[in-house]
Amino acid sequence: MNTLKMLALPLLITLLHCPVCLSVTVSSSKPKVEVHEHTDAVLSCEFKTEKDQNPRIEWKKKGKAVTFVYFNNKFTGPYAERAKIEGATLTIHSVTQKDSGEYRCEVTAGEDHVNLGEASVTLNVLVPPHVPSCEVPSSVFVGSGLELHCKDKLSVPPAIYRWYKDNRALTATADTPYSVDTSKGTLKFKSVSKTDTGMYRCESSNSVGAPKSCVAQQLKVIDYPLNMTVLIAGAAAFLTLVIFCCICACCCRRRGCCKDEKKTKSGKSFNPPPPPPPIRNFKHYKQTHSFMI
Repeated sequence: MNTLKMLALPLLITLLHCPVCLSVTVSSSKPKVEVHEHTDAVLSCEFKTEKDQNPRIEWKKKGKAVTFVYFNNKFTGPYAERAKIEGATLTIHSVTQKDSGEYRCEVTAGEDHVNLGEASVTLNVLVPPHVPSCEVPSSVFVGSGLELHCKDKLSVPPAIYRWYKDNRALTATADTPYSVDTSKGTLKFKSVSKTDTGMYRCESSNSVGAPKSCVAQQLKVIDYPLNMTVLIAGAAAFLTLVIFCCICACCCRRRGCCKDEKKTKSGKSFNPPPPPPPIRNFKHYKQTHSFMI
């Protein structure tokens, strides 16, 4: 027993004087923070040092590049007018979606053996729904496929969408001629009919704020001005006639060329014979030739 006491006493003295124990410790009581847009965000950071009573405190934000939030006892950039620090806890006033991200609290105690400690805090700024953009054509032909689009790119968390026709919510079932994707905001028709004519609008919603809706837009389902089969058949007949005429014209030209080539090869020529040479010495010509007067 006495031997154990004798061994424990030096061990206790060694631990008390161990340089590893003389280090700064940094932590956060709330490593994940969610706040609504335009409210204050409190990013907690607590630290403890063994020797250094005036450590250096820095806050950084991680993104594509690490940027300083609090450095050299003052705030930088856009945080200069809307942030404060108490101890090592950072408060950002009137946060927006741009403030979302991962922040790092760093405490440097130069007198401690391990003189650097850090803690991370993730900030997520919640944004209520905004008025979505809705794509509804003014008219479409009977029997055509149709897809309506709705999008709210600003809401956090992402919005859930609902379509309305004449102020009545559209719920897709196995019997309905349409399908609805509530996460993508699409309303699809395989084949529209006259009964699908109406006023369409889309509504976006999430858990943060009240739903928002776009202005209702008129969709008309109309008949084709003429029977499409007749139009297609007429167009095909006209195209066939044009092609036939072109072929006939080409054949006629080629036959004319061939005839001219055959006559040239046989030696026959349709060109008149060259005129006789002019008579230069008429007297001599009269002596050698007789004329009948």
